[in-house]
Amino acid sequence: MSLSKYLFLLPALTGLFHVSISEELSQPNIILIIGDDIGFSDIGCYGAEIETPNLDRLGEQGIRFTQFYNMAKCDPTRSSLMTGLYLPRMHAENAIPFPELLRGAGYHTALSGKEHFNKWVPEQVYTKNCFDDSFQFWAMNDFFIPSSGVFKRDFFLNGVKIDPTDMPVEEPPFYLTDVITNYALQFLDNAEEQEKPFFLYLPYNAAHYPLQARPEDIDKYRGRYAEGWDAIRATRFEKQKELGVLAKGTRLSPPEDNINKYRGPYQGTHYNYREWDSLSEEEKAYQEMLMTVFAAMVDRLDQNIGRVLEKVEALGKLDNTLVLFFSDNGSCPYDVEHRPPVPIGGPDCDERLNAPWANVGNTPYRLYKQYGHEGGARTHFIASWPDRIKSETSGALTHLVDLYPTFLELAGVRYPSQFEGGTTPVLDGTSMMPLFNGEYRPEPEIIVSGHTDRFRMVRFGDWKIVRVNAGPWELYNMAEDPTELINLAGKMPEKVLELESRFADWQENQEVL
Repeated sequence: MSLSKYLFLLPALTGLFHVSISEELSQPNIILIIGDDIGFSDIGCYGAEIETPNLDRLGEQGIRFTQFYNMAKCDPTRSSLMTGLYLPRMHAENAIPFPELLRGAGYHTALSGKEHFNKWVPEQVYTKNCFDDSFQFWAMNDFFIPSSGVFKRDFFLNGVKIDPTDMPVEEPPFYLTDVITNYALQFLDNAEEQEKPFFLYLPYNAAHYPLQARPEDIDKYRGRYAEGWDAIRATRFEKQKELGVLAKGTRLSPPEDNINKYRGPYQGTHYNYREWDSLSEEEKAYQEMLMTVFAAMVDRLDQNIGRVLEKVEALGKLDNTLVLFFSDNGSCPYDVEHRPPVPIGGPDCDERLNAPWANVGNTPYRLYKQYGHEGGARTHFIASWPDRIKSETSGALTHLVDLYPTFLELAGVRYPSQFEGGTTPVLDGTSMMPLFNGEYRPEPEIIVSGHTDRFRMVRFGDWKIVRVNAGPWELYNMAEDPTELINLAGKMPEKVLELESRFADWQENQEVL
């Protein structure tokens, strides 16, 4: 199923789409970059010691948001991004992917990277149906060619399966983060040849496990993590306060173990937190290497972002290009039993981070990927647009569902009320353009996150309810306690009931399934 047959008739479909770009501002190019399993503090301009000069430059010249929310896991985040919906609902089968609407407004749309959706997402939203150019794979994958020659998932170029040996590799060996960028650069050339504005979507799979990185990047970080997770986390927290990406008075949450009981006996429960100084020298060397490789993966991601920016600048289009970066969820603590011994970081390595290092990634927040607590649901978010956006740090309450209406406003497209004779679902977000313009935007009525109802988070203004493992609701005042240290549910049960009732009313009004 594809919407293209309708979009090519755009000029005649008055009432379905509306294109209206102000005379003083032409349609900007848009680059949307997503990191994978990268915590709030895992990039330089949000506190990390990891070298990310390209992201730091974007953050310095643009807006660094400090209260931006995702859906706490890979597939719900991408589902909400592409449909503009927090949760599945009535008429979700008629959801229209925003890239198709951008195509109808004259954009060349391209995707290079990871695709991953929940089961409720309809077929028309999938990459093969809504992008002019695409290179994609499903969910997770290896970064190097495995010794078996068989990747975890197949690759597709414009919907046709492609062998890794046929992919462009400019700097051997094959490394997936580089290959994703190689295709992105080709797609930018395609847009330039057609003299169209472009929408380039780069959902990288770095730094999702397996922990695999190029040797030269690993060498760059050897020795940097010898002091251990306690010292690194404390240093990041102090840097965050200096950078201004934390609200005044924010307290550092204590280290925690992963308590997600749905991950299985060896996923997330294998290595629990201990003080670094209590580890044996052998354990320290092993744990240090895990974080060394993770840092190398993030560094390589930033290098590739730099390649994309250089290309756009060479085309003379950087000033009128909106570049956005965030990560799909917080850092991942779901380690497993040690695999057969292979070099950490090389091909065939299947090692992952664990709870102690994920605590570092999510500094200063609690818990991890999948959780509705801030460590899973709050992410860094950078918006850079030299022609339009002024440098600032913003505490505006925002969510990734706001991106869909933002893109429509940038393209001058009105969201259709009908698709193939059926009613389209109402979008949950609102445009972020007032914030990009340095203006006031009313706070969202509601913020929703968390992987499934078992880890649901709902926020109304400063008040938040959240649960773990389908347990009782916890209650936090986010203005006074952004790191969720004081659960007020026992003292304020009436407030919990009020917020729970408001969430139920919202679900009924939005016809959530």
